[in-house]
Amino acid sequence: MSTAKKFAGQTAIYGLSTVASRVLNFFLTALYTRTYTPAVYGVLNTMYAYVSMLNAVLSFGMETTFFRYLNKYENRKDTVYTNSFIAIISIGIAFFAATFLFADNIATWILGKTPGNHNDYVLFIQYFIYVLVIDSFSVIPFAKLRADGRPAKYGMLKIINILVFITLNLLFIKVIPFVISHHIAGFEWLSTWYRPNWLGYVFLSNLIASALTFMLLLPEVIKLKLKFDVAMLKEMLLYSWPVLIANISYIINENLDKMMLPKLLPINLIKHGDVGIYGAGCKIALFLSIFINAFRLGAEPFFFSHAKNKNAGETYARIMNYFIIAVTLIFVALIANIEVLKYFIHGKDAAETKLYWSGLGVVPLLLFGYVSLGIYMNLSVWYKLSDQTKYGLYISGIGAILTIALNWIFIPKYSYMASAWISLIAYATMMVLSYLWGQKNYPIPYNIKKNISYIIASIVIVFLSFYVFKRNIFIGNALLILFALFTFYTERKELMLMLKKR
Repeated sequence: MSTAKKFAGQTAIYGLSTVASRVLNFFLTALYTRTYTPAVYGVLNTMYAYVSMLNAVLSFGMETTFFRYLNKYENRKDTVYTNSFIAIISIGIAFFAATFLFADNIATWILGKTPGNHNDYVLFIQYFIYVLVIDSFSVIPFAKLRADGRPAKYGMLKIINILVFITLNLLFIKVIPFVISHHIAGFEWLSTWYRPNWLGYVFLSNLIASALTFMLLLPEVIKLKLKFDVAMLKEMLLYSWPVLIANISYIINENLDKMMLPKLLPINLIKHGDVGIYGAGCKIALFLSIFINAFRLGAEPFFFSHAKNKNAGETYARIMNYFIIAVTLIFVALIANIEVLKYFIHGKDAAETKLYWSGLGVVPLLLFGYVSLGIYMNLSVWYKLSDQTKYGLYISGIGAILTIALNWIFIPKYSYMASAWISLIAYATMMVLSYLWGQKNYPIPYNIKKNISYIIASIVIVFLSFYVFKRNIFIGNALLILFALFTFYTERKELMLMLKKR
């Protein structure tokens, strides 16, 4: 079997679980937008934006470090696993001790301007502190499943997590109100504690799902052989802290706009629901993020395991070519069908639905930002394999500075449209910088002319489909088919050659 074909197979296995869990989760967007006003939905988006950043802090870059050191010390895998797990556990416990007693102050800082019950916000923060710590404990056991080549179990646990989360959401938001309103058995007891349309049930559902997932991972934790090496741990931490900063910078690029919107927007736009409108538009763009995340899950262990191969550079270049073809096709396909996808975002009435749909203009910008992000993730192999993780820090840091400075300047005047443009600018800048520095320090023979031609073609088609033909689904899909046929014709020899290899 060809190396590229093997990689595609591994990525597909991770992708199935990732797509299944994300698509199931995406249906919750429809549930939330039908249940909560844009202003309340904005609180949900703001909270999860902070969680994404803190997840990066608590994992401390150890996931990438774990894969690198398994490759570096092939005969000491138990020591690498022990060091990684103990480091994460220690950070999680320290975080809990430093934050739980200050939930009131944290709630004031995060959601101070947001209309609502402050006591509820404090409880939301406490729920999320538990979630963050429990999820951090699961990072290395999940990474071990990937390193051991067990994507089926990895995928099963991820899907169980999301199914529990969705089931509990439906229970709290739909089933219990139905039981109470129709006086079904047990309604009197439920009425004593149930709060209609309470946002906290979403966060409580997350906590229960995270706790159950960690319990299912305990067999992996029990297998831990205590082979602790202080010298190796110090070396691992030196490798991981630039990865940590790079990951935080990436999360800043991904989520800081959602954090800054409620702080920088005038109060009338917060009440109008601009934060929630933007968050709903971001959900459509997440369809492309699903593919990129699936690629990352398969790519990271694969790239490290093939680093010593003689033709590793050619393999990475070939994977980049197929990756760009895939992301540009998805980019075009999503815009071609945005008039269908928008129905996942639906308010409680026609006026509220129209309000959510007013933010669809962010989708093309966010999608191309994800295209740039995916290419950057693919390019980032050079500094991870050459132990030059400081460059990841520099690149992501520049992206973060752009995100913070430009959002600070432009959000008050242009609201969430500024955030969408800035997200694109930051990711595109990171992509270009990674390529330029990578070719100087760890050259990989990418087919730049072909790759750029696919990217430009997809941008032109998206512009025509969204802006010129006003999101006409028939014209959009006709352009998609033409693009797909052109791509297949261009790549036909390479594809046939790859399929023939065993």
